[in-house]
Amino acid sequence: MRYILLFLIGFGLAVAGGVTLIVYMNFLPAGITWFEYLMFIKSRPECYLLPIGFLLIGIAISLG
Repeated sequence: MRYILLFLIGFGLAVAGGVTLIVYMNFLPAGITWFEYLMFIKSRPECYLLPIGFLLIGIAISLG
């Protein structure tokens, strides 16, 4: 049961981080470059939810 909960928490964090990255892609038509986009998301803490979520999912799968 612990691994299922860890998997679901990781999945939720990955979805939240992925949606945030997609939402911030709306800045691209406004005239910023891909490099500026990458520098912007590097400074936003909510964008780190995607790799954290993937890490938790990987831990849950490998241990479960």
